[in-house]
Amino acid sequence: MALELQIQLIQSGTWILIVTAAAATLALAPAFSTAFGQGYAVGKAVESIGRQPEAHGGITSTLLVGCALAETGGIYGLMIALLLIFLNPFFNAFLSFITQMGLY
Repeated sequence: MALELQIQLIQSGTWILIVTAAAATLALAPAFSTAFGQGYAVGKAVESIGRQPEAHGGITSTLLVGCALAETGGIYGLMIALLLIFLNPFFNAFLSFITQMGLY
């Protein structure tokens, strides 16, 4: 029974879609860590401006550059997730593999 279900999943291509969705979810992990890191950086910048208000220009410019650099990891993760979801480069390779194995 379990083998028949596995063969059905392979033939329908559902398994590769499940794995792709899981990979896209993992690819979004940098976006969440980026958000936490930027929140921490902004909090520390506001704290330091509160202690030394005359240095707000340098602190703000450094903060903006740092946040822009930190955001690139989140953007790359989002791009990979979108590519996996909408272009799905593994689906055609998967179909050719199961065709060669005689399962489709």
